[in-house]
Amino acid sequence: MLKDILRNGDSIVVPGSYDALSALVAAEAGFKAIYLSGFGVAGSLLGKPDIGLVTAEQMVNTIRYVVEASGNIPVIADGDNGYGGVSSVANLVNAYEEAGAQCIQIEDQVSPKRCGHMDNKEVVELDDAVSKIAASVQSRKSKDFLIMARTDSRATHGLNEALRRGEVFLKVGADILFIEAPASIEEMETIKKEFPETVLVANMVEEGKTPVLKVSELSEMGYQIVLRPISGLLAVAKTLKKSYSALLNDDEDAMRAISRLTFQEYNELVKLADYS
Repeated sequence: MLKDILRNGDSIVVPGSYDALSALVAAEAGFKAIYLSGFGVAGSLLGKPDIGLVTAEQMVNTIRYVVEASGNIPVIADGDNGYGGVSSVANLVNAYEEAGAQCIQIEDQVSPKRCGHMDNKEVVELDDAVSKIAASVQSRKSKDFLIMARTDSRATHGLNEALRRGEVFLKVGADILFIEAPASIEEMETIKKEFPETVLVANMVEEGKTPVLKVSELSEMGYQIVLRPISGLLAVAKTLKKSYSALLNDDEDAMRAISRLTFQEYNELVKLADYS
């Protein structure tokens, strides 16, 4: 259980997955937990940016595939802003829990939301945000299902407002606090100083608004969950571009230069032998 993994206090790196295959590869690599990224699902399922285009139903269906593919690895699932009001949030928590996720992330952005490291974000009023987190806590069927409360207010109102929101989210029962996009190491240290006993999230996004640090550095700072939500997606997208360009240009030398699994290795990964 994710709850048990976090109880020992060690920092864990949690890669972003976006479909069953990426979850399978993450599980085979040996990660202790997987993050189902809304950014990744928007890109892989729709071929579109993370600007609130993925539906709750699409996320729930993807969770089922990811949970099945990842085996016993706990899945943290991005719930965006809950896809509506308080009742929608409650329904979403139930659906995520039933689909097999062990944690849901709920944020305080308006609808439609935007990726946390994009510009021009907006957040809802504090009372509305708190109501959603409280509804998440109250609607879960098991306390082993964790609530990750995220605020994007650092970008819109400054760090002090983000700290204020984080404190209230914890008071209404959130298990994990995710203050998105601190702009410096100093801000990250301030967050930990304000919440010394809280499980905190560090979101490491390539070319994002937060300095990308090593897991060892984040562990020393006191961040227990280190998300790498789009690292795999960006690498796969680059490989696809190279591969398809080589195919289009009938360039077998370029194809051979691209790092890939062999046909046999792929079939071993997806456990073809189990179906024989």
